[in-house]
This record gives sequence, C-alpha cells and structure tokens, in this order.
Amino acid sequence: MDQCEECGFGYPGVGAADVPLRLRGFAQRYAGALAAAADVRRRPEPDVWSPLEYTCHFRDVLRWQRDRIELALRADAPEFVPMGRDELVITAAYNRQDPAAVVDGLAAAADLLATAFAALGPAELARVGRYPWPEPVERTLLWLGRHTVHEGEHHLMDIARG
Repeated sequence: MDQCEECGFGYPGVGAADVPLRLRGFAQRYAGALAAAADVRRRPEPDVWSPLEYTCHFRDVLRWQRDRIELALRADAPEFVPMGRDELVITAAYNRQDPAAVVDGLAAAADLLATAFAALGPAELARVGRYPWPEPVERTLLWLGRHTVHEGEHHLMDIARG
C-alpha cells in the first residue's frame, strides 16, 4: 500500500526523518479533536467508533507498533500478530476511559515510538516483518512508521467526519 484511497495519504511522501516528528505531533492534534467533539463518547452510527474510541485505538496502535519494532530488531522476518482492534474496543472499554488520561497515554506512546524510530538507521529501517493488514505481507520498518503516521491522520479524519 502506497496510497490510501479513502483519505489520500501517500506513504512515499513521509521520509524516515519525518516519522518521529509526525508521531510527536499527534498528541496535541488528538487533544484538539476531542475538545472539538460535541460528545466524545457518542457513536455517529452503531458501527462507527466514537471520537474517544478512535483516540484509544490510535494510542494502542502506537504501543503495538513499538513492540513490533523491538521484535523486528530481535528476530529475522518476524510475524506481527494482529492487535485485535475490534475486540479491544470492547474488552478495554474504550468508551468508558477518561479522555484526559487517554490523551496523556497517547502522548507518552507517541514519544516512545518516535524515539524508537529516530534511533533507527537505514539498515534497521530496511528490516522486515510480516504485517497482518490488509493482508499478511512482508513490510519494512520504514513502511511501519509511514503506516503509523497514516493511521494517525486517517483516524483524525474519522473523528472530524463523525
């Protein structure tokens, strides 16, 4: 995947040096998106997440991606297991979490992931792991960084249109 058909995000437009900067910028943007929402817990449709659920999801994406980097640095061509995104909305009770704590957790996770990406050189960024979405395929760590930036941008769009 190099381009998102739905939001227009272009993966090649995000360089390795951009990834940490873009990741660190998300906390403030998600805080603003939640502040602008009329009701952070309201789902616009039964099968569309609330602004708080999208924010919790992205916080957890940041955490999972950091774990995946660590795994890819330890193992050759690891298999990245799916995070169970739809299950986590329910089992982690996303819509009952405190929005301020969620934004704080997102900021901390974004900073940790940004720091991890900033420490990677070209050889590490070229390491691969088998990524489960949209279908299992080998992806580089640079792609993983770009994809994480895409996730952040895409879900901000989801919140805004909800």
